[in-house]
Amino acid sequence: MPGVSVPKISIPSLEALKDYVGQPLGPSEWTTIDQDRIAGFADVTGDHQWIHVDVERASRESPWKATIAHGYLTLAMTPDLLGQILSIEGWKTAVNTGLDRLRFSTPVPAGSRVRMKAEIKDTRDLPAGGVRVTFAVRFEVEGAPKPALLANVNYVYFP
Repeated sequence: MPGVSVPKISIPSLEALKDYVGQPLGPSEWTTIDQDRIAGFADVTGDHQWIHVDVERASRESPWKATIAHGYLTLAMTPDLLGQILSIEGWKTAVNTGLDRLRFSTPVPAGSRVRMKAEIKDTRDLPAGGVRVTFAVRFEVEGAPKPALLANVNYVYFP
């Protein structure tokens, strides 16, 4: 049913991660990207380009007729939304180690709602301990025909 998230998947251990490769995760709950969130991100990053922060000018001059979220703001929501759709037992520390194939396909206008879907693409045991996990993430904008963002995001989970 559109707009409804699916139950969170619980993975019982780091060792069990490999059994979930290819498993669809999500979607997360819809999250509204309002102008306050966009302005706050602009303040944190120093990216005050008018397409993000000048509501009046954007309504006149931008091709979207509204301000739009920074692509990296959308990407920065990954840990929160991933936590809505997945829980993994047996780790003490997790770090984001990078990403591959990042694409911003559709802008996210202020006031839009986004959600994330994901899939575990790959897992790899590390010699020093821990497991490297690659998640394919997809951010959807409510009502938009194309995703806002596609990326392979890499995490390492340490026991």
